[in-house]
Amino acid sequence: MEHGILSLLPPILALVMVIVTKRVLFSLGVGIVVGALMINQTEELFINQALSQVGTIVTNIFYVDGGINTWEFYIILFLLILGMIASLISISGGSRAFGEWALTKFKTRISVQIASAVLGLLIFIDDYFNSLTVGNVSRPLTDRHRISRAKLAYIVDSTSAPICVISPVSSWGASIITIIAGIFATHNFTEYGSLQAFLLMGPMNFYAVFTILLVFAVAYFKLDFGPMRVHENRALSTGEVVDKTKGPIPGDSSLDKNDKEGYVGNLLWPIAALIMSTSIFMVITGIEGTEGSATLLKVFENTDVAASLLYGGLVSLVITIVIVLVRSLSVRDMGIGLWAGIKSMLPAIYILIFAWTIIEIIGELGTGQYLAGVVDEHVSLALLPALLFVLAGVMAFSTGTSWGTFGIMLPIAGDIAAATDMSLMLPVLAAVLAGAIFGDHCSPISDTTILSSTGAGSHHIDHVLTQLPYALITGAISILAFLALGVTGSVWLGLLVGGILFTLTVFLLRIITLRLSV
Repeated sequence: MEHGILSLLPPILALVMVIVTKRVLFSLGVGIVVGALMINQTEELFINQALSQVGTIVTNIFYVDGGINTWEFYIILFLLILGMIASLISISGGSRAFGEWALTKFKTRISVQIASAVLGLLIFIDDYFNSLTVGNVSRPLTDRHRISRAKLAYIVDSTSAPICVISPVSSWGASIITIIAGIFATHNFTEYGSLQAFLLMGPMNFYAVFTILLVFAVAYFKLDFGPMRVHENRALSTGEVVDKTKGPIPGDSSLDKNDKEGYVGNLLWPIAALIMSTSIFMVITGIEGTEGSATLLKVFENTDVAASLLYGGLVSLVITIVIVLVRSLSVRDMGIGLWAGIKSMLPAIYILIFAWTIIEIIGELGTGQYLAGVVDEHVSLALLPALLFVLAGVMAFSTGTSWGTFGIMLPIAGDIAAATDMSLMLPVLAAVLAGAIFGDHCSPISDTTILSSTGAGSHHIDHVLTQLPYALITGAISILAFLALGVTGSVWLGLLVGGILFTLTVFLLRIITLRLSV
């Protein structure tokens, strides 16, 4: 059954309720129930059918097609493992020792934030891996400098997907290049190869470029305003980096012994093992999944990210257990730490399960297809890049998936360019990629946003509300930059317009934040 504009009701209802009630699970649950009832409204006993459908979706997260679900379930297992690793590091004194060591290297709040952002750019192979690793590594340091967890989550989220979407050597880049190759083959577009086109589209991804730049500007010029300013002021004045009135924090353990005998290696070796082993398994699973010659691009295209995270996490957990047993913990304390780590990750896992469920419901309703059909082929060609950016943003915001937006919108953008003006092929594809990241950053049901909250140890709703103003500002700059690109056909003029607007925005925000500080 076609639902048309009504297909927007469940996601919009859930999003509005999240913002109004601040209760993420309840809001997502309402959206899920409403969507399921809409899908099954023509069936007899439609309430039972709706509940059965929801039950099937949740079951499939763990077990599907006669076997274990090696994507969602593996991600859940990895989160549990990461929680155990973080808890053992904490109670063994590793976090405290690292914080004390790092204080001698990074002596200001600005340098700490910039270091966290740089780390986010360096770990570009996958956004999930990036979000969880950067948050966990940076957290002890940002806590010691009284930087709010919401601020850390913003830094993590704004350097994960934006760098992955413009890096060819990443799970994102490889998949996007494959989609582009299919579009080019369909329309006999031979001016560029798919890899060359992807690299040329990097500077056209205005949202990714200016989002990364804004992170550094926010850190250096202290551009804290709106909800972010509230969290930063509380952290600075009281030392409380989270709002404790909102319940347990994903990824946090209450068993930190603050052991003065802790070692920096208690943190560094497990994290190093996680990064190295996960990277190795990404290469191994990529080679196994590649038919024919295994080039670097094909390896990352076919890598099994979820399995690699799980296997890498298991290796790191074993190494962590060995280290803490040898250096500091008893078997009893280790058991307590492992259980505390599991419990610390449950809030994030609950949110992920609800988010995955509503994404399936939204897909069944055809929300993405409806939004894609909004594209009017008679719109002025000069407006196409900006229009597709906005449409991709709305789709990603409503569906909570940038990858799903890529899959639907990239072929449509290619069709439009082929039917109108082939010179627009790269700009419109870049606009879709940029819009998908923009919508993903704004959406509370995005799994990347959820994992950024988890990695940073921030309440999810706090991360969503504090990041939203910054994402909207960069989104507005990107729209005008895409308009300049569409009107002039020049990437560099688009960057110039965006750069001027970005500079003016930073200047104005600096004035505003200085006045707020008086």
